[in-house]
Order: sequence, then structure tokens, then C-alpha cells
Amino acid sequence: MSSLDAVTLAVLKGRLEQIADEMDATLFRTAFNPIIAEARDASHGIYQADTGETLVQGKAGLPIFVGAMAFAVKAVIEKSSRQGDLADGDVYIFNDPYDGGTHLSDFKLVRPFFRDGRVFCWLASVGHWHDVGGNVPGNYNPVATESFQEGMLIPPVKLFAKGEIRSDVIDIVTANSRLPGSVYGDLNGQINALDLGVRRLGALLDEFGDATVAAALSELRTRAAQLMRANIAELKDGTYSAEDYLDNDGIRDEPLKIALDLRVEGQSMTFDFSRCSDACAGPVNISRSTAIAACYVALKHVFQDVPANAGVLDPIRFVIPENSLLDAKRPKPVGGYTETILRMIDTVFVALSQACPDRINGCAYGTINALSLAGHRKDGRRWVMFSFFGGGHGGHPEGDGLNHGNAPISTATIPPVEILEAAYPVMFTRWALRPDSGGPGRHRGGLGAIYEIELLEEQADVFLFGERGRFAPPGVLGGDPGALNRFSVVRKDGTAQTPPMASKWVGIKLTKGDRVRLETPGGGGFGPVAERTDAAVVHDIENEYVTREAALRAYGKTGTT
Repeated sequence: MSSLDAVTLAVLKGRLEQIADEMDATLFRTAFNPIIAEARDASHGIYQADTGETLVQGKAGLPIFVGAMAFAVKAVIEKSSRQGDLADGDVYIFNDPYDGGTHLSDFKLVRPFFRDGRVFCWLASVGHWHDVGGNVPGNYNPVATESFQEGMLIPPVKLFAKGEIRSDVIDIVTANSRLPGSVYGDLNGQINALDLGVRRLGALLDEFGDATVAAALSELRTRAAQLMRANIAELKDGTYSAEDYLDNDGIRDEPLKIALDLRVEGQSMTFDFSRCSDACAGPVNISRSTAIAACYVALKHVFQDVPANAGVLDPIRFVIPENSLLDAKRPKPVGGYTETILRMIDTVFVALSQACPDRINGCAYGTINALSLAGHRKDGRRWVMFSFFGGGHGGHPEGDGLNHGNAPISTATIPPVEILEAAYPVMFTRWALRPDSGGPGRHRGGLGAIYEIELLEEQADVFLFGERGRFAPPGVLGGDPGALNRFSVVRKDGTAQTPPMASKWVGIKLTKGDRVRLETPGGGGFGPVAERTDAAVVHDIENEYVTREAALRAYGKTGTT
């Protein structure tokens, strides 16, 4: 291995990250689907040649994919090794959630990068496609009992063989979507992103040499592991426990427990999820790879100085019972994986608040509120509006939580109202902060939002897959929870309906002028409620973040005499 001076290592770190960032930007600018183009539900990275471990990831994509994509690349490595036909120019495509994580909407493209006839590393792209079949437009089917009801499942197959595209594979995936044009556009965006990555990485190796770049990748991973161990060593040894609940699985109206016993021992941690519920009938199960990826994201929130690569997980041991909610096997449905990993992240935050209170924030709103409206235009064209929505983040050691942010599994953005209204026959009659939704505390949780969406076409079907309708986002260190999630359908005559299972609903029929109303949770508070200053309470009331009545209930004061 070549020796590296600090300056060269820093330069190569920046250049490698820039390659992944440019791959992200290429897809975001070319995707047909607003969930990728606007919300940035995608990711690109560079992965280790033999193991598939994450070496570098783009900063604009979803962090949850850092851990999950390592399993995806590993699945391709294993398949290509069995078949023995890997060649330069091959590209694999698949969306198998049990062999690479997440859910069927996330299509992965994995490409070997060859130098001198050998695989130097792997490049990979993942993006959330708008519709991949299944019973529900947009694919968040809250009543699925097997993955076959959630969409098409494609195992790792070659999309390109030695640089030649296989049009039959494209025909298969586009034929299984309600929006084949969107699928085709997103697929080509991912292909172009990988092509760019190959060119940029080749140029970098030509400039610095293969041995020097390989040494930099190895050193960055080593340093991430060292930093992670150093951070853990600063914590007091012991077991720190937390538990939280999902409202239900969409099939049986019973809560599902996610419990964590986090053990700190010297320079290592054990994440023990033995007390979690068993795998369930409905679609809130996740695979083991997704569960590990969720823990990675939580750790990166807490230990922010550690580089984003596989070294983060070197000092971490996982105990995840087989066939539990966090280790589902095919064909258990996994479409609502986002809700479960958000709850996992919350349990990590609450457990670590006991070990490192100066680094932890209250829990965020804890649901993406996957909402799908779908129908046909007057000319017969199909339309599917799938989107997710924001809420409040938790109060933290330095101040109040972020109002109306996106879920902490991502750096994605909430699709702008202008884009949604331009693309679909809907009108947002309200898009506002939700007063009194942030959890009280020394530092208040951020506010959730209120959205009202009116249908402009003659009719549409609506599907909702949410959470936090019964178990509010917790505060930490004495902070109170944020507000619960609320969803309703408001008819033209003013009557309203609410979901029978709090946060999940299928088969809602809308007619022109009907509205759906979503009131998202706020974040949990940080620190004792009694320690919030009068000035902060006055500020909240004056800015209409908190009503006078709610301030009096929460703090026993309104900041005035």
C-alpha cells in the first residue's frame, strides 16, 4: 500500500466524494419522477471490490441507503461469483428488498469498475421509482400481507452484458408499472449517473494512480472505525434501554413493539433488539439489512465527526432475532419500511440520551405519511400523485427543533407545492405550520405541518400509509412528546372521516371538491419543561407557534405577568 501524506488524503477524500455527488446530481437533473427529481429519494456510492462495503457516498442522497446498498452490492458480488461471467460493462438491476434492503420501490443498479482486467471497486445507484405495480398506485399498500401485493420483484439480473443493453429487461420492468414513461426516464437517469461515475473515477485513477487511490479508500475506512471507537470510549459502560411502538401493521389493530437494549463496553457497542415484536402480517416488517442501515443512520446523527463509510459499523455488534419484525423473510410485506426504521432511530436516540445527553435531540415526527392520490384524466391518461410530507424535529442541546423538516432517514426535500400542483390535478388549499404540535421542553420540539389537498378531477382513489397516530414522538431528558399524527377526508358538504386504524387507510373515494387533510406530528422536546425561559415562551406565542392556552397548560405561564 502506498503511503499517503495528509494533504493528498484530504484531496482524494474530496475528489471521491465529488464523484458520488456528481452522480447524485446527474440523476436528480434527469429523473422523470418528482420523488427523485425534487425530493431526492436516491443515492450513489463507491463500494469495496470484494465485500461490497460502503467506501464513499454522495452527500445529497439518502443516508439510509449507505448501509442498505452495501448488502445490495454484496448480493451482486455473490451472484456474479456463482455464475462466473462478470465482465467489464456489466450492469445489474434489481429491487429485491430481502437481498439488499428497503422496499420494492427502490431500484438498484450495480456496476463493476474494472482496471487492468480486475474489479477495482463497484459503483451503485438506487432511486425510488414512482410506481412499480402492485395493488396500490405508488406502492405503499397499507393492507398488503405479502410482497406480491406491493409490486414487481426483480432479482439481480444483467441490464447490460459487456456493455450491451438488454431491452427485454427494460420491457419487463416498464410493463409492470402504471407509469412506464416515468420508469423509463428514471432508469436512464441512473444509467447516465453510473456512466459519469465510471468516467470520473477513471480520470482520478489516471491522475493519482491505482495504488494511491486504493490506499486512500482503505485509510478513510480505517479512520472512520478509529473515530467511532474513540467516540464510544467516551461513554460510560452500561446498558441503556428504550422502547417505542408502531400504531399497528395495517391488518390487525394492535401495537407493535420496537425495543432496544444498547450495551456500551469499552470501545464497542451492542444493539440488542431481542425484545422486539415478531414479524407481522402487514407491511411494516423490514429485512435485517434495512435494520442495520437504520442503526447506521442513527449513529451518524449522534457521532457526526465520523466519515460516512463502512468503518462506522466496525465496533458495532447487532442482535436481531430471526423472523422478528426487524428480520422478515420473503414474502413478508415490507412496503412501509420507512415507518419502522424511523421508530428504530427514535429508540436509539432515547437509549443514547442516557449515555451522552449532550449529543442527543428529542425524537422527530416519526412518519413520512406516504400519501397516494390516483385517477384518470378526462382524456383517459393515468395519473398517480405519490408524495411524502414533513413534520417537526426534536429539540436539541443548542435550541428548539426544526419546524417542518424531512424525516431523519434522509437529506431529501419535501416536494414543492408548485411542482405537485403543476404535475397533478390537485390544489393545496393549505400548507402551513401546525401550532401547538412541538413537544414542550427547555428546548421545544419543532412544529409539524397542516396540508389540505383538494381534488380538481372528477374522481380519485386515496391511500395513506402513516404512523404516530397513537404513539407520539418522545422527548428526551424531561422533554414532553410532540403532537400525534391526524388525517381526515373532508367532503364538499363539510363532513369529515378519519381512518379506522389511526394512520393507515385504503380505498378512499374522492369526488371533485373533496379534500384530504393531514396534520403531521411535531418533534419531542429536549430538557425539563420547567426550564424553558419566559422569553422563549413569549417568542412562541408572538410567532403563533404556541397558543396562549397551550403555553399555560405546558409551562404554567405565558411569559407575561
